[in-house]
Amino acid sequence: MGATLLVAAMVIAALVVRSALAEIREPGSGRRQWMHIRDSRAILAGTFAALALVLPGWRQAGVEGVVWAGLAGFLVAFVMGQGRRPQ
Repeated sequence: MGATLLVAAMVIAALVVRSALAEIREPGSGRRQWMHIRDSRAILAGTFAALALVLPGWRQAGVEGVVWAGLAGFLVAFVMGQGRRPQ
């Protein structure tokens, strides 16, 4: 399970570094990239995706499947939050 958590942490770290570099190039862009944290539609879509993957993931890989389902839900919320204008 250690390798799974490490890879999931690396994916999230890569997203944070990507946002930091974008923020350096254009101030305010990092805030737009992480807007999904407060976007109810993005949160709902990410939660739905994670819940849809938890049971099959648990059956196939146990706890590691749950970690990947959570990461998939996070990525769905991240993508859903992209391109939306601040309100």
